[in-house]
Amino acid sequence: MKAVEEQYTVKPEYVEKQSQHQKGDGHTSGIPNSGMHYASFTLDDGETFVHINMATDDETMGKLQEVEEFNLFRTALKASEPVSPPKSESLNLVAAGFELD
Repeated sequence: MKAVEEQYTVKPEYVEKQSQHQKGDGHTSGIPNSGMHYASFTLDDGETFVHINMATDDETMGKLQEVEEFNLFRTALKASEPVSPPKSESLNLVAAGFELD
């Protein structure tokens, strides 16, 4: 299993746009369902977003880069000049209460 966490902080005026983009037909709409789980969260400050992407293997993980909506989202995020730019970290699974398809 592969897992990546990405975290960044946006300017206060960008929070609502960021949240609506993720809740609507934003970058998650084209994510493949088979073998991949993707979720986004905010920290208690409401301005720091955390994305967790889990996939069965490298090939499945790489499919996210092929999703047009995801690439448009990344371009818009960069243009918004976040307070803290995206930082990605690989996660090492210790245990899980679910299985990826």
